[in-house]
Amino acid sequence: MTSMTRTRFHQRNPARGCRTSGKVTVTAASAEGLHQRARGMPRCAWMLLSALTVFVCASAWAASSSPPVLLDRIVAVVNKDVITLGQLNDRVDVVTRQLKQQKVSLPPIETIQRQVLERMIAERAQLQLAEDNGIRVDDQQVDRAIERIAAENQMSLADFRQALERDKLPFERLRTDIRTEILLARVRDREVDSRILVVDSEVDDFIAGEGKREAANMKGAEYLVSQILLRIPDGASSEQIEALRAKAQGVAAQARAKTAFSELAVSQSEGSDALQGGSMGWRARNRIPELFLAALDTMKPGDTSGVLRSPAGFHVLHLDDLRGVSKSEEQVEQIHAEHILIRTNELVSDGEAHRRINQLRERIVEGANFEELARLNSDDGSASRGGDLGWIFPGDTVAEFDRMLRQLSPGELSEPVRTQFGWHLIRVIEKRRGDVSIDRKRAQARKAVRDSKSDEAYENWLRELRDRTYVEYRLEER
Repeated sequence: MTSMTRTRFHQRNPARGCRTSGKVTVTAASAEGLHQRARGMPRCAWMLLSALTVFVCASAWAASSSPPVLLDRIVAVVNKDVITLGQLNDRVDVVTRQLKQQKVSLPPIETIQRQVLERMIAERAQLQLAEDNGIRVDDQQVDRAIERIAAENQMSLADFRQALERDKLPFERLRTDIRTEILLARVRDREVDSRILVVDSEVDDFIAGEGKREAANMKGAEYLVSQILLRIPDGASSEQIEALRAKAQGVAAQARAKTAFSELAVSQSEGSDALQGGSMGWRARNRIPELFLAALDTMKPGDTSGVLRSPAGFHVLHLDDLRGVSKSEEQVEQIHAEHILIRTNELVSDGEAHRRINQLRERIVEGANFEELARLNSDDGSASRGGDLGWIFPGDTVAEFDRMLRQLSPGELSEPVRTQFGWHLIRVIEKRRGDVSIDRKRAQARKAVRDSKSDEAYENWLRELRDRTYVEYRLEER
């Protein structure tokens, strides 16, 4: 009986106790004290005390002059998780600022809310999948990612934090967003990219196509493309499909009538890039589906395509810009280099690794033998070869490393270089221009085919995940 009485008390106790403001205060702790002191009381006395306590607490609450204020509410239930209005509004604010920076005309706020909420639902479904499969991202990995972003913007970490503060972006919010992005990338790799198969016939077809593109002086072309995607639901009837086709044709007509394509994308597209005005960013030919290339090769910058049908739905493309239209040379620059790597890990902090790599650089500048120091100190598999990496082709290494390689002259020693692996010293031995071997051509073609298949496979997988995710919308509730 006692436990039941206490349970009823807590249920009637708003916010786990009445608020203090010159009013009576009964917290969960004081309720427990009352319960302890009441032990041994006659049952009728205990019930009277409980009723009196609830009456006083409720009276104090009702006497408050301020009406209840809704602090937050649920706008969507996603499996076992919820999305609140506050979370949605925070994300809408970020997207709105980005669209304004891109000079995109803003559609009604309800449209942006709907697009953002769909994006958040897809993210939650993927993050839940990551949690269920034990995929984690530790703080150190987040720190390294932030350091890389700062370095790419040519800022120290302190300067980067100050820039964020000026833009009113909380640093902890950035950390959360980056952790989410890393998790999403790992889920994609596990569920999609690792399962993509590329057969030899696809490689042969790609290489044959490269020959045709060279003849058309298009091998090195890169496209800045935007798209609007209208998805076809699973099991859609022929009438539904034709209605979607007609809608896509109407969107294409609006775009050709000079309605801003980015505005149409934000308000109409169901693609993952809708909130970027439909922009897919700069893409080389090998990262564009063949269906899109067939249309883009007939377009000039500023043109809008007709309606294209893919397994995902109906697409309308806009060619924003084009660059690199020139015949590529068969010869590429190759760099013979060596390096020393001090890895960062649980035992070696970033600061300690930086200090050690600086000490090694000073010794080399003073005349110490690079190869010997690499054998004794480098945490890379090349240490046994004195740090020799052999001949490196463009794209073989991570961006920060590759960027430094291109800047160095033969015999020149780099400043310390930070990558995701740790701190490096790089020395270029020699450079040359040479033909790409057949084996290397096939490896590059295989990677290009994989990249092209990856984007489409990911979109299909994301749609399937969304279809099997329980979602309950409450955005319209008030």
